[in-house]
Amino acid sequence: MDWKNYIVSDKEVLLGKPTIKGTRLSVDHIISLLAQGWTEQQILENYPRLTKENLKAVFLYIHECMEDGLLFMQSKKTA
Repeated sequence: MDWKNYIVSDKEVLLGKPTIKGTRLSVDHIISLLAQGWTEQQILENYPRLTKENLKAVFLYIHECMEDGLLFMQSKKTA
């Protein structure tokens, strides 16, 4: 599966945030729901236009960003 078939970025939609193709749902919104404790099933029930493939694409996108070093923790500088 190629996440690029499901995740798009358009500067005219949500200021270019990565979104699920055909929706105005951003990747960070989906991740936020999961972080709040929502299950995949709850997300799919509350957003009926989404599919399991959409969610898998979100996970693959985040995974690739982490592998590429686009997401990382910054260490705090001490004085």
